[in-house]
Order: sequence, then structure tokens, then C-alpha cells
Amino acid sequence: MNARAAAILVLLLAVLGGGALLYYQQERERRPQNIGTLGRTLLEGLRIADVASIRIVEPKGTLTVQRRDEGWTIAERGGFPADLTQVREFVLKLAALKVGQSEPLGEKDRARLNLDASGTQVELAGADGKPLARLVVGKKYWKREPESPEKTPADGRFIGLPAEPKQVYLVSDALAQASTRTAGWIDRSSFQVEKVKTLEVRYPDGGGYRIERSGDNADWQIEGARPGEKVDTGRANAASYSLSLLELADVAPKDAAGTGLDKPTLINATTLVGRAYAIKVGSLEGENYYLSFQSSGPDEKPREKLLSQHVLLVPKAKLEDTLRKRPDLLEKQQDTKK
Repeated sequence: MNARAAAILVLLLAVLGGGALLYYQQERERRPQNIGTLGRTLLEGLRIADVASIRIVEPKGTLTVQRRDEGWTIAERGGFPADLTQVREFVLKLAALKVGQSEPLGEKDRARLNLDASGTQVELAGADGKPLARLVVGKKYWKREPESPEKTPADGRFIGLPAEPKQVYLVSDALAQASTRTAGWIDRSSFQVEKVKTLEVRYPDGGGYRIERSGDNADWQIEGARPGEKVDTGRANAASYSLSLLELADVAPKDAAGTGLDKPTLINATTLVGRAYAIKVGSLEGENYYLSFQSSGPDEKPREKLLSQHVLLVPKAKLEDTLRKRPDLLEKQQDTKK
């Protein structure tokens, strides 16, 4: 190789090397500046075992779930028990959140993404009351804009961290439980009236019915039966058995107004084992009745004693069979006229 060829080769190598360096620099500039945050744990350093309270604040409500000696309770419902499974799942979800995307956050975007006062503020605290983690749960995210956002599960959520006010994060969990609706946090198991012996229903207007049986497989008898009237066994069984299938929709706050429990429908039931229940059914709140009750007799369950201290919300569908009118409990008489 002569000197001229060697010089040309050196020049080519220099040009190629410079081009490669320029390409490398351009590619680095194209990469997102936040590439290092992708996939990292959002709430770094959060120790699940240290969490002793969850406080959720929305523009129109607050929910505080606290760990007490007797378990997790809801402060805004007079210490009513929270569902341990729901509490555990929520804290585990928060601890496992990963950054799917992050972007700089301006003031206009903060309001648009509900990461300002319109968002849901979540704080986890320790037993000493000191915050362990804080975040703002903002607008829901869908990969494709749904026709019915209210009915379509979201693909993720925009999150803000008060410690990083100029950054917004996108996570792949919609965090549906980040809400002050107590219905999503309570233990929904209810009291149950089993093996009913007598059942009496009295409406505010004075109407009602009373049915009774002597044993578990005995026929039902209705009080004040007229000639030809006979109890429809299936409907009487449904009226009594429904009381063993009750469940909670929610628990009312202590200061709830408009419950209708001042002029209730009264349900009085006794069981074959000697327990007695006095149940008051009030107004409808959406698809749920306000309800309170007292019970007495042998084999009292701790859950019953607890529930009797609160005003409950019970699904309308669970009481429909019991709240039938008297004629609906009777067999339909055949028309014998020709």
C-alpha cells in the first residue's frame, strides 16, 4: 500500500468514525430523558408491615381506615370493621406500582389530569401517625377512548407525588379502590335469621301479615285466615328464608338523615331455637333500604351484637320476598263460576 492509499484509508476511517459518533449522539437525544424511571417502583422504600392507617380524601368526602387492637376499622363509620382482604390488597397494590411512563407536569396538565385538589389524595401512615407515603390518584387512562367511560374498566391511572410536583406518572393499575365509598371497604357479612318459626310484617299504614309454623317441615299458617284462604308454601318459605340470606351494601354514617327509621316497616321474627329479632326497615337509598335491628335469645353471635349498634344499608332485592303484601302470600283461588 502506497502513501496516498494509506492517507485515503485514514480519511475514510475518520469520516466513518465521526458519522458513528454523530449517530450515537442523535440516538441519545431521541431517547426519553426519563428512560431511567421506567419500570421502577413508584413508592420506593414503602414497608407494608409498617402501614397502620390509610387516609383517602376526595373533594366531597374522607375515608380513614385504621389498624386497631380489634383489627382494621373505618373511622367515619364509628369504628365499623373494614374488610381485611380489601385493606391488604389495596396496600399491596400501592407497594407494587411500577412506573409505566413519566412526563414533566405543568399547571394546566395538573388540572386536566385531576392531579390538583380535584383528585384523590391518598396517604399511608405508620402507627406513630407519621406519613409513610403520599400520592394523588388522578384521571383514569384508556389505551383507546371508550364509548362509555363509566362502564369500561380503565387500563391505568395518572399519579402525582407531592414530593415531585413537576412530574406525572402513569401506572397500569386503575386503582378502583382509591375511593371514599365505604361500600368498597366494609366487611359485608350480615346478621342472618335462620329457621324462622314466626314472621310478622307490619307496614307504616297499619297493614301486614303474620305467618307461623310449628316445626321445620310443618305447614305455614297465616293469622286471620278467612274461609278458602291458604298460604302459598313457596312464597311463605321465600319470605322467611330470605332473612337468612341478608348481606350488607353499606353502613350509614351516624348522622345520616332521611333514613325513614322513624316511621319504619316492622319485621318481627322468632326462630325454632328461641331467638327473636325486631327489625326496622326504613326508606330506600338508591337500591338499598336503611335498616336497624335488635336481637335476643340464646346463641348470640358477636357479629350480630356489633351490627345492631349501626344503621345498615341492605339491598332491596334481599328483602322483596319478606316485604310482600298479605294477598301475595296466599294461593290464588280458582274462579269456579261458569
